[in-house]
Amino acid sequence: MARNLDPKCKRCRREGEKLFLKGEKCFSPKCPMVKRNYPPGMHGPKQHRARRTQYGIQLREKQKVKTIYAVLERQFRNYVLKAMKNDGDSGENLMKMLESRLDNVVYRFGFAMSRGVARQLVSHNHILINGKSVNIPSYNVKMGDKVSIREKSKKMFENLDKSTQKSETPTWLECDLKGLEGKVLGAPAYDDIKQNINIPLIIEFYSR
Repeated sequence: MARNLDPKCKRCRREGEKLFLKGEKCFSPKCPMVKRNYPPGMHGPKQHRARRTQYGIQLREKQKVKTIYAVLERQFRNYVLKAMKNDGDSGENLMKMLESRLDNVVYRFGFAMSRGVARQLVSHNHILINGKSVNIPSYNVKMGDKVSIREKSKKMFENLDKSTQKSETPTWLECDLKGLEGKVLGAPAYDDIKQNINIPLIIEFYSR
């Protein structure tokens, strides 16, 4: 399945909430969710959000989370099936896999203002794991892993400081913005997500 190329702000308006896909713009008055808080389309503000069935609610939640983490359907389905197969709570297993993606971790450290930018940093070989270059955004970090910016790429981050972070680094990560490196201290927890996500709905969707 092809990647969704719709404008990022349009995707937020479709979901009816901010998904924080555009970095700095999402926190400014210029955010379309502030100026046009209604579904996209020719009918504009006169358009009402249709009342959804339970299936529709589950489907939209799935699409929302896929959009937030920039994961395609096939890969996302594999994440869910693996989460359901592993021991423990399926929803928590799924969130751990999504949050442990390298592109998400780079974003959580504050090295990038959005997951999209973080994905590019990883793909363009700017990120090191334990001193070795890793250019796979879906790479899952593990406890004890050290994530850092490649020495040759550090000039890109000269103006990066704590003020650029719009949210606190989650408790399972330890970040040194000045040194442009961070460490994975443990596993992600639900309390670290800080976004309106209902994972049980997604598990229900794939359990049909």
